[in-house]
Amino acid sequence: MGKNPQTSRRLRPVDLARRHGLSTQAVRNYEAAGVLPVAGRTPHGYRTYTPLHAQALAAFLALLPGHGHAAATSIMRAVNHGEQQEAFRLIDESHAQLLEDRRTLRAVESALRDLRSDAAPGPDAAPGPDAAPGPGAAPGPGGMFVGPLAAKLGIRPATLRAWERAGIVAPRRDPRTGYRVYGGADVRDVRLAHQLRRGGYRLEQIALLIDRLRAAGGPEPLAAALHDWHARLAARGRAMLAGAAALDAYLDERGVPAARPDPEGPHAT
Repeated sequence: MGKNPQTSRRLRPVDLARRHGLSTQAVRNYEAAGVLPVAGRTPHGYRTYTPLHAQALAAFLALLPGHGHAAATSIMRAVNHGEQQEAFRLIDESHAQLLEDRRTLRAVESALRDLRSDAAPGPDAAPGPDAAPGPGAAPGPGGMFVGPLAAKLGIRPATLRAWERAGIVAPRRDPRTGYRVYGGADVRDVRLAHQLRRGGYRLEQIALLIDRLRAAGGPEPLAAALHDWHARLAARGRAMLAGAAALDAYLDERGVPAARPDPEGPHAT
């Protein structure tokens, strides 16, 4: 028998708001967005909430740091509509994104480790038969034109030009054609910028990091940024744990039964 989600105890919007340092309008907005169950009404039309609403608000606020506002709202809305499987799918998506961000961080660290051996252009920086933008044009030894480089990274040539305007990369110009030519160091910087963008860094932050990298001649100036990135990912992971605990308590209060785990584990055959 599940718990009765409604109790006789009535709470005002201000009671929920004060507990979390919110405004009463914020509580009403959360209800309108589906984060909270629909409130009851007094004969005079005033909203009344219950401990169930208070627990819903606590669960939402616990989900926010790990999942973000949009995902946390969608998760709570799904739960309040009785769509638990959709809520779990959304949670899985956030965990998958966190895992991808961890992989991106490892890729950045790997790229930085490779900088020490990047003095000589590697095979990716060498021109291929499709490197020229037109008949008879060639980027020269150890260079790439904007089109092939953008294609290799899976981005648009306009993105590379935007990074140039931001000071992230400064390709030379081919004296015969005027086209941009990215040398070995430019390719390195572009790859690093690509990884940092995936990690959520802004263009101005990336430009500063790469400028320091060039000035120092190595990855040491990026150590603090990478340490901060690790810390942010760890905080996000911990916040997801806290959000899961609060959401589990809310599901229990709603009377949603917990699934019985397989005693042989998820990989049993």
